[in-house]
This record gives sequence, structure tokens and C-alpha cells, in this order.
Amino acid sequence: MKLYKDMIEALDGIDNGIEIADQTRYKEGTGLSSRVGRLNPRWNAPALDREAAKAREDEHFERASALTGQEFTDVLDEIVHAWLPARDAVEAALLARASVHSSGQVLCFESGGMPWKEHLYALERQHSVDPLVMFVMYTDQAGMWRMQAVTVEGTAFGNRLGLPEAWRGLRDAELCTAVGLEGCCFVHGAGFIGGHKTREGALEMVQMTLALSTQ
Repeated sequence: MKLYKDMIEALDGIDNGIEIADQTRYKEGTGLSSRVGRLNPRWNAPALDREAAKAREDEHFERASALTGQEFTDVLDEIVHAWLPARDAVEAALLARASVHSSGQVLCFESGGMPWKEHLYALERQHSVDPLVMFVMYTDQAGMWRMQAVTVEGTAFGNRLGLPEAWRGLRDAELCTAVGLEGCCFVHGAGFIGGHKTREGALEMVQMTLALSTQ
């Protein structure tokens, strides 16, 4: 079902002429269908005799087939070896959330890069989580602790709760002054993610955010 939703459903929709939405805001020209489409002979390609034209068509078809097969294999491999194993880690963090913060609204992972969002939504429903999780914390490759807002399910950019507007777009000393805490690194201009040098500091920034949201 995950492979179908992530890849095959869109190909079915395109193949059957079903619009992705009633009105789209921008064009996505790098998807599989677009890349396969660009392998078709151009309308103004030099005319060839029947045998040469068939050879050209076969060559383009083989390239398109190889491209599509690789895409399918890559998506499946990612699901099996990365997405599925992440579920247990997300569930463990969800069940241990009270040890991170008494509100139960903060999850902590030891490292970033794990695909956690879809699992979190499903596990919140499975475990009847209330209140919902607002932030996850994890370290990046440089060792900085990140605090990331959980998006509203079904959206890419709508956060359940963003970091405070007064912190957004600030970095380093300027951010430390605004927060009233040393060791702050940055807060994104959209308020969906921020960073601190330590786990304790990142958690304190999250605690401040949660407290401000209840005022």
C-alpha cells in the first residue's frame, strides 16, 4: 500500500487523465512521467526510413523502460530498508514521550534523517494520543540539536505549532538575546525548525514555545 500511494497511484492517475487537483499553483516537471516523456522522439527530429525509425523507437523505449524500472526499484528499496524500520523507532519514542517532557508533546530521536512523519500520524491514532505531539528533537550531522515542528497531517508546510514569531529568522547572538538563552543557533524564517548547541537548550526552547502557546 505504501508503494502504491507513493508511486503507482500517481502513475495511474496520469495514465487515466485524472487531475491531481482542481487548480494547481505550479507545474512539477521533474516527475517520472515528465522524464519518460522527454525520451520520446522530438516532433522535428530528422525523418528516417521505416527500419531506422523502428530502431530509434526501440532504443528510446529501452531507455524509458530502464528509467522506470530503476525508479520502481529505488522507491521499493527505500520503503523496505528505511521507511519500514523507522516505525519501531518512532513508536518507541512516542511511548517514551513523557520522559522527554511532561506535556507528552515532544519526541526525541538520537539522530536525524529518519522518516518519522507518516508513522507518527498513524501511531498517534493507534495509541489514541491526546494531546498530539507538537515537536520532535534530534541531532544533525554536525551535532547540533534540532527542534522541528510537526506538520498538520495532509499538509507540507502547515505546522501544528511553530516556533515563536519573535525568534524567526534570527541566528546566534541575536537569537540568544531574543530567547534569553545561551547556545541558540538559528530559527527558520517560517518557524518550522530551529537549532541549539545542546539537547537541554533545544528542549528549553520547545518548553518556552509550548508555554507561550497556552497564554
